[in-house]
Amino acid sequence: MTVAFRVPEIETERLRLRLPKASDLPAHVAFRTSERSRTVGGPFDAASSFHHLAGVIGQWQLRGYGRWMVADKQTDAPLGIIGIFHPDDWPEPEIGWSVYEGAEGRGIAFEAAVASRDFAYGALGWDRIVSLIAPDNTRSIQLAERMGAAREDVFEHPVHGALDIWVHPAPEALQ
Repeated sequence: MTVAFRVPEIETERLRLRLPKASDLPAHVAFRTSERSRTVGGPFDAASSFHHLAGVIGQWQLRGYGRWMVADKQTDAPLGIIGIFHPDDWPEPEIGWSVYEGAEGRGIAFEAAVASRDFAYGALGWDRIVSLIAPDNTRSIQLAERMGAAREDVFEHPVHGALDIWVHPAPEALQ
């Protein structure tokens, strides 16, 4: 018998980072089938968006960490997927963020990404985490810079092409 891994829930001032649920699927599909998903390889179809959300949930079981559905703390409305992403073809775990329409420009990604970094350093005991960002994704680059990350190198992905590796400040630098 397999025991399911319990995904930790994190609350910030305005947000709840939680396991995705079925009622989040329409917002996730809307993002993934739109032009907004271009920076993460999209647009995609609805069926692959379902599989993607299932993969977000599954990474927690396989790795013991992953991405959360970021939800409004008051309404539980889904705002995006943010957290630690680490597929097999990635060079190392990264903090990844995708925010849904209407959530951009409100500091949602920053608030959730900082909580994700705090989780990596605190709960997981890591001393390094990165974000992989397409060189033309200026909004994500601005967020990485706002978080104090610095561009270190380039990773050549066979599907996504060149991705800049942005290294976040180490735990001791955040004290």
